[in-house]
Amino acid sequence: MFNQLGVIGCGLMGGSFALALKRNGLVKRVIGYSKSPSTTERAKKLGIIDVAAESALLAVSGSDIVLLAVPVAATEGTFKAIRHLVEPGVLFMDVGSTKRDVVDAARRVLRERIPSFVPAHPIAGKEVSGIQHADAALYTGRQVILTPLPQTTLELVQKATDVWSAIGSQVLKMSPENHDAAFAAVSHLPHLLAFAYFSAVTHQPAGRDFLSLAGPGFRDFTRIAASDPAIWRDILIANREELLKQSQRFRHTLDALELVIKSGNSDALEDLIRTASEGRAGWQLGGTRGPARGGA
Repeated sequence: MFNQLGVIGCGLMGGSFALALKRNGLVKRVIGYSKSPSTTERAKKLGIIDVAAESALLAVSGSDIVLLAVPVAATEGTFKAIRHLVEPGVLFMDVGSTKRDVVDAARRVLRERIPSFVPAHPIAGKEVSGIQHADAALYTGRQVILTPLPQTTLELVQKATDVWSAIGSQVLKMSPENHDAAFAAVSHLPHLLAFAYFSAVTHQPAGRDFLSLAGPGFRDFTRIAASDPAIWRDILIANREELLKQSQRFRHTLDALELVIKSGNSDALEDLIRTASEGRAGWQLGGTRGPARGGA
């Protein structure tokens, strides 16, 4: 059990982690900080945190586990704010959907204190954000990717593994580079496509009429287009190198399908569709490490 959890960023992810630790009896006290005092006050009223901190540094003070649940673009600034209290033996984790930029920020700011940091990415979320949507079961049955560095203290990697496992998550480990390449393909590109597709439909002169006829297929395909704009702006920019590689691969595949359609070759088109259809039918969530996330 941890004595105190410090949560920096009292939103959906940070609040859900706090609730999960409380529900499982893993922490005695939770102290939380957000830029907006009204957010921490609401978190306190909801019983998600016990104490509202006035700064990120005060959320770290006295904590033996700290979760950075801030947008990836705010990670470096958060590290700068708490650096002086990043002590050996205290477990520091983030929940960012990209890892190379987070790790680079940690190297620049934490320097000799970096062994205390265990980068993490829980594959969980919702299209809605905010502390009011915090859910103690958000991480149950979900994968959590840890991307420890060579300098990361092995004891803290084990602590991170244990705490995520204790709240019902399946823990995997990989390098930050492999993480970002994988999630560009299975999370970031799907969001990019959903944003583009929904915009393409709605910006047509008859877009509203088309939407009135949309059914379950359109709903399912565009579900993640309702994700938080600021969060996804940061994610797509942070992982743009890998994302653009995946976008090019998708573009080549789409071009191939369009060429077959233009040619009128129905047999070739059916073969291409069958390959995708059979592959999707044989894929199982988790069985082939396929992330399912409304957020990231």
